[in-house]
Amino acid sequence: MTRLRADRLEPALVRLIAVVLLGGMLGILNSTMVSVALDPLSEEFDASLGAIGWASTGFLLAVTALIPFTSWAVDRFGSKRMWLGGLTLFLAGSLACAFAWNVGSLIAFRVVQGLGAGILDPLVLVLLARAAGPARAGRVMGLMGVVLSLGPVLGPIAGGAVLEGLSWRWMFWLSVPIGVIASLLAVKIVPADPPRGSEPPYNRLDVIGLALLGPGFAVLVLALTQGAERGAFADRLVLAPLVLGAAMSAAYAVHARRVRSTPPLIDLRLFKSGGFTASVSVMTLNGLATFAGLFALPLYYQQAHGHGTLAAGLLVAPIGLGAALAMPLAGSLSDRIGSRSLVQGGAVAAVLGGLWLTQVSATTSEVWSSVAALIMGAGMGFVGAPTMGSLYRTLPPPLVPQGSSVLYMLNQLGAAVGIALVTVIMKTLGEQNVLDGIHGVYWFTIGTLVVLLIATVFLPGRAEGRGATATDSGEEPAAAVPEQTAADAHGAR
Repeated sequence: MTRLRADRLEPALVRLIAVVLLGGMLGILNSTMVSVALDPLSEEFDASLGAIGWASTGFLLAVTALIPFTSWAVDRFGSKRMWLGGLTLFLAGSLACAFAWNVGSLIAFRVVQGLGAGILDPLVLVLLARAAGPARAGRVMGLMGVVLSLGPVLGPIAGGAVLEGLSWRWMFWLSVPIGVIASLLAVKIVPADPPRGSEPPYNRLDVIGLALLGPGFAVLVLALTQGAERGAFADRLVLAPLVLGAAMSAAYAVHARRVRSTPPLIDLRLFKSGGFTASVSVMTLNGLATFAGLFALPLYYQQAHGHGTLAAGLLVAPIGLGAALAMPLAGSLSDRIGSRSLVQGGAVAAVLGGLWLTQVSATTSEVWSSVAALIMGAGMGFVGAPTMGSLYRTLPPPLVPQGSSVLYMLNQLGAAVGIALVTVIMKTLGEQNVLDGIHGVYWFTIGTLVVLLIATVFLPGRAEGRGATATDSGEEPAAAVPEQTAADAHGAR
């Protein structure tokens, strides 16, 4: 794709961004829409809430398990082919879910949807990062952040609106025309890249790594999900998958260091780069804080103010709106001045919004809590877009798929940890007084943001924004170690 000046986006890139985000929105919206339909689905299939919950859990596990495979397959088969394949798989799962006849079929078809989303979600990052190039990484990631911010908020609202007047099956039917449009546009607009299947190392799949890494992370997410459902981590149904997931992840780390003839699925030498490690750490903590805040706010409006599901969903919208408004601006600024100062300012703003929310009561006006949520969301938006821009400005092009997979998996894990810990906090502190639990959640969120603020010290600073080879902190250029990794991966073994 022809690149013009770094301070503007040419029409071809704008069209690509729009088409990719349309497809990427499918999984985000559908997964969050279903979260508000557990009661209607339980009644429809005469099943327990625990059984119906697997429709969401199965989707999430399938997404997590397939992400590492996508990081290899994008070069093996080509990103356009994988994108169209992911859309087709997701549409097939959506169509099948709309025809589900019992809880077992619904769970199975949701897993198919999740496999499609496991291809699409990391490919959104790969396609946009490759098209933008280092000079505009922050700006393009900021635009992508609008979808990531609004998706978790709009999903429950859309789901509630559908359930108000239509059958639950329409939550899946609606994905079909959107997906068809996204597929037709992708055929025309997403640039074709020839697969390199016959070239080493693309012709060799790290099968052992695939069996350990994706399922290992999926089992960890399962453990955290079970912990959230039970409100405790001491249960054997939580501890068993937690230990298994940790063991599989540790086994992968040992395996990745020993691989010789076949390159590892994710090369752990990526983490020798201080800039890369700082970026993914900040994004993990940001995911944890974001989902903790999003999870607690509806509980406050429902239990302290007595609002219904739809009204509570609408009142949560300011946190997503704040992030959606902030991300494009923050991403654009980061391309010019670097990421560190913007992320630090965003973290401070998010802390101030969180402090405001630790003071809410049953008599606090919804206007004031919404303002606090807007500030908190905007602060997190100033954390997210510049951090992703920093990662893609310092990551060598051959390692963009691997870096995207690491970023997405750790962000998912951070979100799962956030939701699980919020549940434990609410059960521990909010059992007698819900407001004590809400305040505890936001104090926990503030603590997470303080740790995030410390991690920002290791992000590249202003020099990164000017295209320099070293950061203000004097650390080794973030791309130095990964470039060697890329050379090893693409050389003859």
